[in-house]
Amino acid sequence: MFIAGIVSEAVLYSCFSLLIGSFILSLLPKTLRPEIKIPKSVLLGAALGIAIFSFLPVLKIVLYLYEDLGIGYTLTSVLTNFEVGKTWISTGIISLILFIYLIPIKLEQKPLFSLTGLIFTLILVASLGWSSHAASLSKFAGFLIHTAHFLAITTWVGILMVVSWFSQNHDHWLKFLKWFSPVAILCFVTTTITGISLMTFHMELNDYVSISAISYGQTLLIKHIAILPLLAFAFINSFLIRKRLINDPSYNPLPWAKLESIIVLVVFSITGALGQVSPPHELSSMIRAGGASKLFSFFHPGEITFPITFSPGIVSITLFLIAFLFLALVIVTFIKKAPKALALVSSLLFILSGYIGFMLSIS
Repeated sequence: MFIAGIVSEAVLYSCFSLLIGSFILSLLPKTLRPEIKIPKSVLLGAALGIAIFSFLPVLKIVLYLYEDLGIGYTLTSVLTNFEVGKTWISTGIISLILFIYLIPIKLEQKPLFSLTGLIFTLILVASLGWSSHAASLSKFAGFLIHTAHFLAITTWVGILMVVSWFSQNHDHWLKFLKWFSPVAILCFVTTTITGISLMTFHMELNDYVSISAISYGQTLLIKHIAILPLLAFAFINSFLIRKRLINDPSYNPLPWAKLESIIVLVVFSITGALGQVSPPHELSSMIRAGGASKLFSFFHPGEITFPITFSPGIVSITLFLIAFLFLALVIVTFIKKAPKALALVSSLLFILSGYIGFMLSIS
């Protein structure tokens, strides 16, 4: 169920991103983007995927309770009495309406078609925010922050995914970058601010190092490290690509955009893993009840003394320097026109060396 949860959430985020990116790009004049052709099957699959993959939280509750009450009664009870179940009913219905709506239409025919689809998707985003863990802790504030966070991510990533995988050419790429780069920066800033706000629902920010002792903290740490290669690719695709296109209009930027979208999928997968582990509540009690994370225990076996502190030594500082050399290598790969696979491998090595460096800095 853990692996299924990771895959399910990663696919769910991708479905939202594909729909939002498709509708936004279809609303724009063709002079502000390359020619894009999105297969109808992708749009229909994304709409249906939201209904299917948003069901997992309901399924987890049902599987936890059904042995005592029976599968039928438990499912009915969860759908009618639990907030997550009632929210999924509305999500499923709206997703089905969107699926049916998309069957006969062609987005390129009328802007109204894309606008209507975007409105349906925004309602689905709001529905997801309403059933989020943050909303359960602080209904209105949690709903607003989670919804803004999720919308910012899926807008940025959605446009990137659609334009990188479904563009038929790279015409008007400089005009595309002129508006997309500020949008991406705005989305990133929004994601950062709302992400920090969401963290405060589960933990004190000064406990960031201490929560690395549990699975939630480990996953959060890996996610944050993985964001840095994503920013390196964003820098390449927003600024360095622009300079290269000015000097060489025939240069094809699509392969680098695809590489960035692959890193996005890695971050989505880690985010999916984060949703499968318990957030920190009474950290010492959690350690006593379930023990420390296996990853944490691998680096620091034995009894844990709180608070855990961050004290880099010569080995960890060396690893941090190596990590940033790997990050710099991503950019050098682009500048020197080296094989693009080197940038992807360097990103993964940055995550690995940065993570090990952090864990060896803990005392």
